[in-house]
Amino acid sequence: MRFTEHELTAALTGAAKVVLAADRRSRKRGVDVDTLWEQMDRYQRFKVLDALGDQVLPVLVALPDVDVAPGTRPTYDDRQVAEVVEGLLQGGRGRVRRAVEVKARTALVQAALAAIPPRLDPDALLTDES
Repeated sequence: MRFTEHELTAALTGAAKVVLAADRRSRKRGVDVDTLWEQMDRYQRFKVLDALGDQVLPVLVALPDVDVAPGTRPTYDDRQVAEVVEGLLQGGRGRVRRAVEVKARTALVQAALAAIPPRLDPDALLTDES
């Protein structure tokens, strides 16, 4: 799938916020995930995004092309994402560990896809600028 740089950045940021929300230390403090994200310095955010980038970005790039209507997001079912994840995983894992990793990474990629902003209509952009 061809995503724009902005879409990939939004997807990775959305996945990072999901991971932060799942962190027990953040939940204990009762801090909203968006507030926690804003409180992090640039280097802390970079470390989280860097760790997730190797897991999420190759899958997003390898997803099959789909038509995305203006005002909607690209959507894929879990089976499609899981097939791409399985194809990108390297060998050397046990059957159970591989299944858990595929399921976890599929959920992470679905969270990233949900964070992508709706596509804009390129024709509407041209008429707005005129």
